[in-house]
Amino acid sequence: MAPTSFATRSMLVRRRIATYFTGGAEGIPALVGALSEQGRVIHELSVDVRDGVRESNLACAVLLPGDEVEHLLDRLRALPSVVSAELA
Repeated sequence: MAPTSFATRSMLVRRRIATYFTGGAEGIPALVGALSEQGRVIHELSVDVRDGVRESNLACAVLLPGDEVEHLLDRLRALPSVVSAELA
């Protein structure tokens, strides 16, 4: 296996994340907490919660190391209110 330099491992990439969730506005703090854990920087956060609609959506851009993208998506999907979480 080839050695990986520190610079390669720590390079941050900007990924757009789209998450659909239930429970209305009450679910937003848990989503934002999962997105920003470990000091991740969130940009362009938008949330759409509508009366009478079962699912709401949250979209944002997150700066994180490229090898952590799937881990973040899995963590979001594990939240009880999340219906889906994908790259946008």
